Amino acid sequence: MEKIKDVSGVVLAGGISSRYGKNKALVEFHGIPLIERVLGVMRPIFRHVIIITNTPDKYSYLKLPMYQDIIKGLGPLGGIFTGLQVIPNSGFFVACDMPFLNQGLIRHMVEIKADFDLVVPRISGYMEALHSLYGRGCERKIESLINSGIYQVFRFFNEVSARYVDEDEVRMFDPDLRSFLNINSPEALNDFDNLF
Repeated sequence: MEKIKDVSGVVLAGGISSRYGKNKALVEFHGIPLIERVLGVMRPIFRHVIIITNTPDKYSYLKLPMYQDIIKGLGPLGGIFTGLQVIPNSGFFVACDMPFLNQGLIRHMVEIKADFDLVVPRISGYMEALHSLYGRGCERKIESLINSGIYQVFRFFNEVSARYVDEDEVRMFDPDLRSFLNINSPEALNDFDNLF
């Protein structure tokens, strides 16, 4: 299948996880670092893939473009803001700790983008902000949030043209909603072991 050119793949790999206690992107899940599992899904989809990280030395072996947060300490919102500044187009953003990403779902979300600024899964009312497509129309809204001292990603969603991907639509590609599972702790790593 042809790689997507007009949307970039962006992996957020901030650094030390407060809940995990170390850099979870490099934690191995079934013998492979989490970030490599994520890239194993993203690289076949997108021609242009980058990593947003404040510890680029840890990922130099991956041979991908890396960028540090333009404004440090903002969490995922800062990573999304940075990503939109450095890519030439829209970006599909995912976290580095999501070992069950689904290529079919990601491709579907890119296909339905049309003129929307945002394409985001909405599961039981919860927005999966770290498995979403952000367009240029999000940049100014994110900057406005940052200037207001608000760092929750979803806070600008109702201010841009958004296409919500509801649960039934997601399940057509990912019946068990595994795409959104992320590993925030050693306990989660053990819990997900039997899903692999």
